[in-house]
Amino acid sequence: MQQKKRNKNASRKKSGFSSFPIINKDAAGIDIGSEEHWVAVPEDRDEEPVRSFGCFTADLHAMAQWLKTCGITTVAMESTGVYWIPAHQILEQYGFEVFLVNARHVKNVPGRKSDVDDCQWVQRLHMYGLLSGSFRPSDQMCVLRAYWRHRENLIRYAAAHIQHMQKALTQMNVQLHKVLADINSVTGMRIIRAIIAGERDREKLALMRAPGVRSTPEEIAKALEGDYREEHLFALKQAVELYDFYHKQIEACDQEIERYLQTFDSKVDLLKNPLPRPKRKGKKLVKNQSFVDLRTELYRVSGIDFTQIPGFDALTVQKIVSEVGLDPGKFPTEKHFVSWLGLCPNNRITGGKVISTKTRKTNNRAAAAFRIAAQSLANSTSGLGGFYRRIRGRLGAPKAITATAHKLARIFYRMWTTGQSYKDLGSDYYENRYKERVLRNITKRARDLGYEAILQPLQQQGVSQELFNPARAGGIYPTEKLAARKPSR
Repeated sequence: MQQKKRNKNASRKKSGFSSFPIINKDAAGIDIGSEEHWVAVPEDRDEEPVRSFGCFTADLHAMAQWLKTCGITTVAMESTGVYWIPAHQILEQYGFEVFLVNARHVKNVPGRKSDVDDCQWVQRLHMYGLLSGSFRPSDQMCVLRAYWRHRENLIRYAAAHIQHMQKALTQMNVQLHKVLADINSVTGMRIIRAIIAGERDREKLALMRAPGVRSTPEEIAKALEGDYREEHLFALKQAVELYDFYHKQIEACDQEIERYLQTFDSKVDLLKNPLPRPKRKGKKLVKNQSFVDLRTELYRVSGIDFTQIPGFDALTVQKIVSEVGLDPGKFPTEKHFVSWLGLCPNNRITGGKVISTKTRKTNNRAAAAFRIAAQSLANSTSGLGGFYRRIRGRLGAPKAITATAHKLARIFYRMWTTGQSYKDLGSDYYENRYKERVLRNITKRARDLGYEAILQPLQQQGVSQELFNPARAGGIYPTEKLAARKPSR
């Protein structure tokens, strides 16, 4: 075990914060490193208020025991890589209140920088209540989150071998990707496995197409004419074997996730309140789908069927739940929730002038799941699909995705907190609201100009022309516009 080190060069300086009220008098600060952790406590707690501890488990236990001896109850540390995880977990085992702080929020003023100064700076900020901890779900949910993130890594590894398969086919001039949307589809994998097995008859290979493939057998047969060299066939064979291997690991991971989900308490009795019917009719093949009945388990542990929300499937719900947990108490309101996700405007105002209203950049995995769900609503007939298309026609696809993801997050939060089921309002709901808002603005504008506007539907005048056409991409297009010139000043 690495012995504690005395910092002889560190001199006790006045903090300069003497006028600030102390919020956390029993606070400590830790500067996390890959080889050693520097810890600072208040100067009156120990003759040596700054100490260094190693990264071994015995050193972390010694650090926790020293903090207990100093009467520390709360600790703040930076989220440095993954090095903070062992220290965070051991300190929680000893009963400390641990604040995991964003490194951007604890930057010191420019000047001389050292590990000793950093840990003392973190300790001062935490002592005066100037730090807020990052969100971290319960320990039980952190275990599920680790399983699910590992599953995403396995999917990414398997996807790399799909590229290897396509590269080997291209080197043999087998243009299978030109006639199939995905070479890892049912038809594509049938043909590739047959090629590895030694089949070279293009007509027989083309007849392996699954129902629903748009390309004709003649087009597929023409694309399968190539130069089948041994070295490329060997590379193709190994890519398929590695692809199958990772899918076996994904299946094993899914079974482990199902086993661990069974340790969660049930919030609903499946016999008294069975799982609602799926919103989609029939079985649709979903890529990287779970090998277990994930939807039923999520409904049992949460008591809510989030898959009723348009754009959500079991995989999306699992990703969001594993990131945010099952307790909504960490987020007082839905505004706090969407702010944490980074899906709300980040207003920057200086000198009374709005500099920017863009959403802040974030690597939040739950926010990415909401964005993917929003993008999938481009052709949806639901009310959210109509909302997405209207915003896209006015502001473009990127902002439409963000706006729809924001709305999905608010719907998720309301279901999360109230336990109510989702009810689709229909694609005409947002169109009618937009129509009412436009008519209300026209009436108000006329009143401001000293007129009284009388609005009558065109059908009463014998005109068979629709006022709005929701089927268009932009959502709403009035047939007549009110042309009003602003009064000159």
